[in-house]
Amino acid sequence: MSCEKNTKRFIVSGISLPIKASGDDAFGKAEKALLKFFSREEIISLNISKRSVDARKKNDIQFVYSVAAEVRSEKNPDAKDLAKCGIAVSASAGIDVIPGTEKLNGRPVIVGFGPGGMFCAYVLAKYGYKPIVIERGSSVEKRIRDVELFKEKQVLNTESNIQFGAGGAGTFSDGKLMTRINDGLCGFVIETFRKLGAPENILYEAKPHIGTDYLVKIVENMLGELVSLGAEIHFDTRMDGISENLGKVKKIQTSCGEIDCGALVLALGHSARDTVRTLRKKNIIVTPKAFSVGVRIEHLQENIDRAMYGASADEGLLPRAEYSLSTHVGGRGVYTFCMCPGGEVVAATSEEHGVVTNGMSRHLRDGRNANSAICVSVLPEDFGGTVEGGESFVKNIEKRAFTAGGNGYFAPAQTVGSFMRGKDNKIGSVVPTYMDGKVNMTEIGGIFPKFVPEAIRAALFDFERKIKGFACDDAILTAPETRTSSPVRMLRNSETFVAEGFDNVYPCGEGAGYAGGITSAAVDGIKTALAIIKRYSEKTNRSGG
Repeated sequence: MSCEKNTKRFIVSGISLPIKASGDDAFGKAEKALLKFFSREEIISLNISKRSVDARKKNDIQFVYSVAAEVRSEKNPDAKDLAKCGIAVSASAGIDVIPGTEKLNGRPVIVGFGPGGMFCAYVLAKYGYKPIVIERGSSVEKRIRDVELFKEKQVLNTESNIQFGAGGAGTFSDGKLMTRINDGLCGFVIETFRKLGAPENILYEAKPHIGTDYLVKIVENMLGELVSLGAEIHFDTRMDGISENLGKVKKIQTSCGEIDCGALVLALGHSARDTVRTLRKKNIIVTPKAFSVGVRIEHLQENIDRAMYGASADEGLLPRAEYSLSTHVGGRGVYTFCMCPGGEVVAATSEEHGVVTNGMSRHLRDGRNANSAICVSVLPEDFGGTVEGGESFVKNIEKRAFTAGGNGYFAPAQTVGSFMRGKDNKIGSVVPTYMDGKVNMTEIGGIFPKFVPEAIRAALFDFERKIKGFACDDAILTAPETRTSSPVRMLRNSETFVAEGFDNVYPCGEGAGYAGGITSAAVDGIKTALAIIKRYSEKTNRSGG
């Protein structure tokens, strides 16, 4: 008991080493720092906690390590002394809550099985709340078939596609886990993904990613875990309405019948426009917010590697190079988003007669091209400051892209040389990957309001200064990228997470306007679950609870 009590965990950070050095070299440096405070016998274990690439000096690229150390000792060194040696106490990634006492009159129902819905269900199930999850899209296996059919023959299933189905939009993506939010629950998310089958390196890479090839398996494993914990998952089940009295929802209407509901979590994702319209009619308060639209740019990955790493790119020791760029043009932010090394541009529409692009890559990132979105911020005043205005703004772009692509879900595309300098719009060394090359080489600026292509052109000049070759003539621009984030926010109490004007409705995740990406959506799902647990006892007065 005393040994367990005296076990401490630390992070030794800032360990810079040449790229040819090994993890053992990082352990050696970490141990040297720890020996200033503890004996060798007290250091129980060392593991890589994080590894990043420092490529600021291309002639001396370094890996920068953080090492997690487990120490068993009665000593308690001063935090300031530890910090001088690059050592900090490691925060726990666990969850510890005390359930509330209010009776939950029915099982919690979660709408949406993307990252927010999955992790909300996972935490609720772990604590015995036996949630019911409904997802308008299909299971992983059927969803894969539907996505392939659309890619090969342009037959769109509006309920099962890259946006809707098991795992949400993130299933067919790069699976990036990097996030700008600073929350201890991020560690819980990453550790859970690892337990569900993600590669081990997500535990320590500074920019962890899973890859769509692993994500489909992880979603299946999460499904099995939830069922084993007493949750119910219903695919191909769309929420069509709610029955509420004095702000309390007791039932929801679905495409497969009514479901009793003790608490309702709305983890819709950013593309469920029809569901948002339905909820607004039922007095869910929805407000417009800023979002972004733009294009996907593709380069040869080997050129990005050389631009970022110099001669070290040819040594085979570094990961595929990534970039993150931003600038301001006329008061608007323009930035790269969802960069997919060695990936492909995918067809991501969920509505008929519209074209949408997104990026995807597999875990090895071994494709020929790199791609990322170049996004321009869209402000509420650009679309009249209304929810309807924001929806129309996006939908009109997607429809114009459908027409420009030839009315068959082919995407409009243009070389950077043509877009920037009026050169011939012919495919060069960079071959478009959208639907295996199903693009229409045309002028893309006209599908957007004028400020969007103007901002992208100005940004490309700036990005070329930062990464040589970024605005090369044969880079490919494929349009449009319109689903970077939700254009709306469902208002909720910041402490209880309950929707304004309601008693037991919990907006959650990216579709509700509170996240942007896999990890942040998952964290918001966890926090929503914890808000429900803190309020309610897991015992219900309905069967199944």
